[in-house]
Amino acid sequence: MRWNLLRRWACLILGGALLMPYMMAGVLVAGLTRNETPDLVFLPAQLGVFVAVLPVVAVTGLFLPVRGLEVNAAQGLLGAHVETPVRQARRSWQERRRTATWFTLHLAVGGVLSGFTLAVVPFTLFTLALPLAGGAQHRLLGYEVEPGWPYVTWGLAGLAALVALVLLVAGGGALLARLAPVLLGPTPAERLAAAEEHARTLAERNRLARELHDSVGHALSVVTLQAAAAGRVLDRDPETARTALAAIEQSARAALDDLDHVLGVLREAGPRDAKPLATLADLDELVATSGAQVRREVGDLSAVPAVVSREAYRIVQEALTNAIKHGQGPVRLAAAVQDDELRLEVSNARAHGPGNRTGGRGVTGMRERVRLLRGELEAGPAEGGWTVSVRLPLRSSP
Repeated sequence: MRWNLLRRWACLILGGALLMPYMMAGVLVAGLTRNETPDLVFLPAQLGVFVAVLPVVAVTGLFLPVRGLEVNAAQGLLGAHVETPVRQARRSWQERRRTATWFTLHLAVGGVLSGFTLAVVPFTLFTLALPLAGGAQHRLLGYEVEPGWPYVTWGLAGLAALVALVLLVAGGGALLARLAPVLLGPTPAERLAAAEEHARTLAERNRLARELHDSVGHALSVVTLQAAAAGRVLDRDPETARTALAAIEQSARAALDDLDHVLGVLREAGPRDAKPLATLADLDELVATSGAQVRREVGDLSAVPAVVSREAYRIVQEALTNAIKHGQGPVRLAAAVQDDELRLEVSNARAHGPGNRTGGRGVTGMRERVRLLRGELEAGPAEGGWTVSVRLPLRSSP
């Protein structure tokens, strides 16, 4: 509590120090306009000068970049918790007005209490030292102080003045500490900008999570199935086993590349280091790394917009993973542009047994992508097989 009071006292004295140039200029102007001698410049300023310089303080607070200084003072000395706003390219007038209000309040309260400090502390020390000054009379505030009980009375008055000063400092510091988050914190516009930035960050993280799920999940599914197939035929059909191992290698390498790309984005790597996102033009590589028997019926996809092509690639990747996990036999992959729509279909015969159950987010992730593109998706068992059917408008944007 004592350390907190001293820090707030220091913050108030800082306000008084910042007010001194304004007060000196005000006293100088007052002396020149009244044709008074220059010696009067260094006399204590009158209350009228103090009131007159406050509008000047407010105007300078509108234009001077004092917000950072005041935020540091409020956090470090007042102990106030002030949210750091998102840095804007240009200062809004709302932020300028709030900063000017705080700057004026800080300098006004700090100036008054700094003046009281400079007056009360020496007064208290002098009154407490009176009994040690000998038996002579002393003049104090225009009064002749006699030795004896008057010394004690003035000493008590000095202590009372010091206690009153401490209470005023505590109250002034508490007032500033309460107003600091309101006046120095983010404005509504800055809070909106921060919320939008947070939403963009969450959307990017969600997109990266889908990228990792689709890519790594697809690779692990291929690796698991191909490894099991290689183990079954290793002795009687080494050539098939080598083919399965090659598919495992390709799939794992592709997953590592995607993982490296996502981690690069998370590390805020520059665009020169970023790997281009896969599109429908990379379907051949996707099929090759899957290791599955895929019957492709792919038309001309050159008219598909880039954003739709990227999302459609991930949808096909997840659908192919589901076909491998939950189906059996060759997989049919159809992709074509019809009636200004991209139509995708991935299907194969449905497997039997516990392999049908899944607790993953594959279908959910596909639905999220399709919903962003304002398309339609149907996924699940159909006609004795497992089918994923997607329709994406080419003019839709996420």
